[in-house]
Amino acid sequence: MMALPDKDACMPSRSCAVVLLTLLSVLGPWPVARAQVPASVPPPAEASIDQAIQAQMREGGLVGVAAAVIVDGKVAWRGAYGFADRETQRPFTTATVMNIASISKTVVGAAMMRAREEGRLDLDADIQTYLPFRVRNPRHPAVPITLRQLATHTSSITDRWEVYAANYHFGRNAPQPLGDFLKGYFTPGGADYGPENFLDAAPGSTREYSNIGAGLAGYAIESVTGQPLERYARERIFGPLGMDSTHWHLQPSDQRQGATLYLSQDGIAVALQPYTVTTWPDGGIRTSVDDLSRFFIALLQGGRVDEVRILKQASVDEMLRLQFTAEHKPANVDLAEKNSGLFWQTKFNTRYVGHGGSDPGLKTEMLASPDLRTGVVLFTNTAGADTDKAYVGILKLLFARADALAAARPKR
Repeated sequence: MMALPDKDACMPSRSCAVVLLTLLSVLGPWPVARAQVPASVPPPAEASIDQAIQAQMREGGLVGVAAAVIVDGKVAWRGAYGFADRETQRPFTTATVMNIASISKTVVGAAMMRAREEGRLDLDADIQTYLPFRVRNPRHPAVPITLRQLATHTSSITDRWEVYAANYHFGRNAPQPLGDFLKGYFTPGGADYGPENFLDAAPGSTREYSNIGAGLAGYAIESVTGQPLERYARERIFGPLGMDSTHWHLQPSDQRQGATLYLSQDGIAVALQPYTVTTWPDGGIRTSVDDLSRFFIALLQGGRVDEVRILKQASVDEMLRLQFTAEHKPANVDLAEKNSGLFWQTKFNTRYVGHGGSDPGLKTEMLASPDLRTGVVLFTNTAGADTDKAYVGILKLLFARADALAAARPKR
């Protein structure tokens, strides 16, 4: 994408309006529902969190919301509101499955660290050591690209918009295998190859969020393990944690039971067909608040939930460690605004850490306090120009609830 921003930031240069118009032109007419007349948000001191969240939903025209609050490695509160599908009035619950967009990258990060534990890869080795094709920035052919750079978005790989946008597929799984797409993007003479797939800057010197780079990291894991990434994650992460509803790729159950996604603009919520993207490791996971909370707790608790361990403490420490310092950081990074772990990052000017996700019709967050004591998982199946203020308002309510619950408990 012509310097496509993070899927977890509502895409100013990606342009939500352009995406909306493009999708509507492609999809044709779809069910339309007008948002309810906005109501004023009650003062927090006079309303329960349920009432306050529902008021924010009315303000922003959000069709469905589900969330969980985590304190000291346990789900301390959870709630769900509105509809997974407005037409059938099917309620949104914390078990409702939907796309989570770029939060998927944290699973790629965990799988990468697990493969490292197994001695299959080195975070600082040349990425092409693990690939059946060569990956080099043509402006800096002697400088290797590494998994650490992919995971901190410093690889110099860019997302060329006209290529990336064409790889969204509605109503079906992506027809092109991940490896074929990546080979065509990175190999001179390939179908999507071009010097503009890379920055002028050398690998390691500049931060540029890259979804395709994350897809490349996922493919490298497949290459070194000899397993499809979804199977590797199922065996080592999802299965052990009991995340039975979590999967990559579109399944029949997603269309019957998953959340319908809505694009919202000017008080109108337009239902979308389910979709996938060719570079699916970067944002293709479908899961529920309940399932994702299990994974999040594992990261916050050093790789372990109850008696189940998916990663060693040292691996989680390295994944969550903020990699940039005053002496060693990309030239375009202000540490007061942004820092990065391995597919993990600071948010809201370093107030929180974790990851978010944004794609047509959805917004998600999986964020923790810097001390990792409290965390919030938040899903909504509605996104657009009208929704951001309400979404941030709900996020604030959830962190206020987390702080209150933490204050009522003695520190461990």
